Amino acid sequence: METVVSGIRSTGYLHLGNYFGAIKNFVKMQRENNCFFFIADYHSLTTHPKPDDIHGNIRQVLAEYLACGLDPEIATIFIQSDVPEVVELYLLLNMNAYVGELERTTSFKEKIRKQPDNINAGLLTYPVLMAADIIIHKATKVPVGKDQEQHLEMTRRFARRFNTMYGVDYFPEPDAYNFGRKLIKIPGLDGTGKMGKSEGNGIFLADTPDEIRKKVMKAVTDAGPSAPGEKPSEPVKNLFTIMSVVSDSSTLKYFREKHTSCEIRYGEMKKQLAEDIIKVTTPIRDRIIEILTDKKYMAGVVSAGAEKARASASKTIREVREIIGYKPF
Repeated sequence: METVVSGIRSTGYLHLGNYFGAIKNFVKMQRENNCFFFIADYHSLTTHPKPDDIHGNIRQVLAEYLACGLDPEIATIFIQSDVPEVVELYLLLNMNAYVGELERTTSFKEKIRKQPDNINAGLLTYPVLMAADIIIHKATKVPVGKDQEQHLEMTRRFARRFNTMYGVDYFPEPDAYNFGRKLIKIPGLDGTGKMGKSEGNGIFLADTPDEIRKKVMKAVTDAGPSAPGEKPSEPVKNLFTIMSVVSDSSTLKYFREKHTSCEIRYGEMKKQLAEDIIKVTTPIRDRIIEILTDKKYMAGVVSAGAEKARASASKTIREVREIIGYKPF
């Protein structure tokens, strides 16, 4: 059994990309591995140092995780800031993380372009905190997308550097958990890229049916195929990709054939796609609302998760201190 760690930032709502790209796999993964799922509320401060409602965001993401099927009876589900041992390991790893290598990370370069007035130390050392989140539980696997591969490699580097520096074989070097197949990448409704909150192109699991219909009807398409057999443009291809995960195979086949024969009506396709998305998200949305109103249940999940996560993390910190040389008098 592998030990798996995965986190999601607490800056917003989960969308279809999160659900089909990862969370559905997490539900299966938790039954086969020792899983730690956490809400990365410290990470969110690197780009939102003064959040409007960080507690509300945490509650929302937690409710959505649970509504999607993560089971606190099987997996350890917790909030990052409830485990102060992570911050101590983050500090210790920072002593052996070098400015040059941190400045060269793709995510740092991208962020300083997007937020030139907020180039903070936390942004620079983001990969170190991510590494601390992972190796504090001695993780052997981490589910990551293409955009996080460099951070995982840096986590492996920090683990290896610690082992080499202190002459131990303590931290495993975690590998990517790829679920044994190519991950689904859910595109956005704007015709380019992947679905995301910051891009404003997503459909969220908590969206109402009316919100979903409005978003889908505004999705980018094109003027339609000009000749039989013409390949779909990128925006239309994106709609077919979304349809492939929410609609029946017969529905997908119908609209593909209509496109091939130049008979497709995008309005009709969008209406069908919206209803199919609503069919998928409505049970999840209902469960989200139910969980959010059950404060006692949510408090219990968070408390139990923190206890289990701290038991794992405190053992690591105690042993790391001994390896470095900190000893009680």
